[in-house]
Amino acid sequence: MLAVGLILLLIGIFAHISILTTIGIILLIVGAVFWILGSVGRPIGGRKYWY
Repeated sequence: MLAVGLILLLIGIFAHISILTTIGIILLIVGAVFWILGSVGRPIGGRKYWY
């Protein structure tokens, strides 16, 4: 999710498409939250690991 968010963010910035920039930022934030919660061992959505 972090990689997809970063890719969409960069495409949105270089192509000047604001919706891609917004979606990229949202995916980066959600991916970072999942990464932090997963690294401390907290299950997310009933799953211990997200692949």
